[in-house]
Amino acid sequence: MLEKTMIELYHEIVRRFCMKCKLIINKEHEEEVLIYAHRRTRLTDEIEKLVADGSKEIIGYIEREAYKLSFAEITCFVVEDNNVYALTDKGKLRLRLRLYQIEKIIDGSFIKINQSCIANIKEMKKFDATISGTLTVTFKNGYSEYVSRRNIKKVKERLGV
Repeated sequence: MLEKTMIELYHEIVRRFCMKCKLIINKEHEEEVLIYAHRRTRLTDEIEKLVADGSKEIIGYIEREAYKLSFAEITCFVVEDNNVYALTDKGKLRLRLRLYQIEKIIDGSFIKINQSCIANIKEMKKFDATISGTLTVTFKNGYSEYVSRRNIKKVKERLGV
């Protein structure tokens, strides 16, 4: 999953910043990211954070089986029936953490969109606004969740809308 994210980052660097980029995929060497830059920028900080965040993991459960999940593969964290779940392409995995505990350990690619959902910004696909002013986000995997009015402004700011 990190490899896909690095490729997406590579394309973004070329598209937005016209930096010279070189991506070498070689399974015989240890993975590393080297950045040659004239100064520290928001982009260099984001690259460092992405590389560091790729190693963060959380444990999720499907029945009695435990699975390691990296934050990059999690679409969102939701609360259902007083249980917290991580939604991924693997399915819905139950966590043994409360939502407020997850808020303390997540990285900058997540944002709280309502009282019972923390969403991965990188997994958001589209937004639908209704006449009444509510906003619904649809994720790449097809799952939809509403954005509370309290959080609409924060979500728009984070997305640059």
